[in-house]
Amino acid sequence: MTNVTITYLQLLSPEEITPSSRPAPDDVRIELVRDITPEYSKFLYRSVGSELNWADRLNSTREQWDEVLRREGSETWVVYRDGAPKGYVELVTEVVDSRSEVEVFYFGLFPEAIGQGLGGLLLTHALNEAWNVNQRSPQLPPVGRVWLHTCSLDGPAALPNYEARGLKVYKHETEQTEVKDASAGLWPIA
Repeated sequence: MTNVTITYLQLLSPEEITPSSRPAPDDVRIELVRDITPEYSKFLYRSVGSELNWADRLNSTREQWDEVLRREGSETWVVYRDGAPKGYVELVTEVVDSRSEVEVFYFGLFPEAIGQGLGGLLLTHALNEAWNVNQRSPQLPPVGRVWLHTCSLDGPAALPNYEARGLKVYKHETEQTEVKDASAGLWPIA
């Protein structure tokens, strides 16, 4: 068991977003994946999380995975460079006290894309889209909060990127966690 620090961050209005100052390169685009399949979602999750010990969803059945993807206000945005996926963000919305709260459920880049400025671009895009999720899902009430959590197992750029985009820390927790090897089974051992 390992002590893991969990940090919770939030935005309470879209005006709190501090956009990335780096311009998007011409070969980069960010797209909403409509009707995403559990297979593509799991590919993105494993591609980003295999080196970060993301293992919490690996035992989910296809039906359980799909249920999260089909929730009203759930969206997956993918950043592509030269036509290839380089990272993604998954947004999940819940209605709390007659307002929508959007969680940045998963966010990250493929290992080869880290250090290219794509994290700030993708996060800026995701936060703006989170505040507008009810425009794409009109049955949802207006968004009142966008939030996420990160932990001490995440990459070293995660928390600085979140804070640089304007997210504010509102809570810390420490818990004992069994760290699982999320790369197990990703590639056969040579």
